[in-house]
Amino acid sequence: MTQITFDSASLAWDKQDGLIPAVVQNHLTGKVLMLGYMDKAALEKTLTSKNVTFFSRSKQRLWTKGETSGNTLQLIAIDKDCDNDSLLVQVIPNGPTCHTGTESCWPDGNAHCFIDNLTKVIISRKGQSADSSYTASLFERGTKRIAQKVGEEGLETALAAATHDKEELVNEASDLMYHLIVLLEDQGLSMADINQNLLERHTKAKK
Repeated sequence: MTQITFDSASLAWDKQDGLIPAVVQNHLTGKVLMLGYMDKAALEKTLTSKNVTFFSRSKQRLWTKGETSGNTLQLIAIDKDCDNDSLLVQVIPNGPTCHTGTESCWPDGNAHCFIDNLTKVIISRKGQSADSSYTASLFERGTKRIAQKVGEEGLETALAAATHDKEELVNEASDLMYHLIVLLEDQGLSMADINQNLLERHTKAKK
């Protein structure tokens, strides 16, 4: 297991009575999942166990996320902000993060989150009767037809851009994105794989 190093001594622990707010973010999608607080012991346990651990202000003890539910947060990376008084914790969640059973403690009221919700709907259509929805009919017709639609929508998106029709460009790009997600799911992939690939490319480019 790769050791994640972090200089905890550089944090401004004295600003908030020994506690540092930690924003938890899905490493693959960028979605913000929750906010917790860490003291020095919680941060140390997070780094050594690779399971995100907080200091519970209500219970006055260390609390590893998922210790009872099993919905743990696997640590991928951790960074501090410019003032050294807050943390960004990147994770891979094992199940829903919120105690209510939702993916995030914040509502899915933005466009970024809608991509995740759309993907879930597309996945749910796979294996259903072809006459139940357009998505189900695409899956039944197979990879060749889905790939053809991606090509068609890609061409229409390019043409909309070439004619500087912004409204049409948004419409065609939306169609392209939808069909691309269907194609990825058909091949056993998802937008998370694309996010990961782009992240790896970006990381290599910075070296």
